[in-house]
Amino acid sequence: MLIVNCQLLIEVKENVIKIKSFAFSIRIVRLYQYLCDNRKEFVMSKQLLRCGTSVGALIREAEQAESRSDFIHKLGVAQKEINETIYWLELLRATDYLAEIEFKSINQNAIEIIKILTSIIKSTKSISKIDN
Repeated sequence: MLIVNCQLLIEVKENVIKIKSFAFSIRIVRLYQYLCDNRKEFVMSKQLLRCGTSVGALIREAEQAESRSDFIHKLGVAQKEINETIYWLELLRATDYLAEIEFKSINQNAIEIIKILTSIIKSTKSISKIDN
């Protein structure tokens, strides 16, 4: 019973993370456009675009994982990418390319995604231990 409930919980979280990561990617693309067009910033914004949009792509890739360990690995890489995204957002804020209000909003989305990813990874690892 516990295993079924944990798996159901992971499935619900996966849908949430899929939706949130896609919406986050859209925000990142729009922020990249803004930084290039209005702020004439091209280097940090490109880094932000790469890691910020890769999160959703990695989550989608994890859906087709070949094993539970592959699933955990792919979400672990997504976790690293969202962490790097937070770094670039912080740097853009520290160098005044982003206003505080812009930074807080998108950074909060990134923190929410990293928390969900961490939760999914921990839950999946605990199910792996129960199964073994």
